[in-house]
Amino acid sequence: MATYKEIQDWVKKQYGFSVKTCWIAHAKDICHLNPRKAPNRQDPNLRTNPCPSDKLEPIKSAFYFYKMI
Repeated sequence: MATYKEIQDWVKKQYGFSVKTCWIAHAKDICHLNPRKAPNRQDPNLRTNPCPSDKLEPIKSAFYFYKMI
C-alpha cells in the first residue's frame, strides 16, 4: 500500500496540484480502504475537511496506479 506522501507526489506529478492528507483519508474511507486514524483528531466521526468532488477522481487514479483498488 502506498504512503500518503507517495500519493501526494503522484497526483502532483500527474495532475499538477497538491492534495491534503485529509482528502486522501476521506477518499480511502469512500473506497473502503481503512484509512489510518489521526491521533489529533477530536471526533472520529466528523470530517472538517472532506475531499472536494473535483479532487476525488485524481486521488482514486493514484489508488489504481498503486494497485490499492
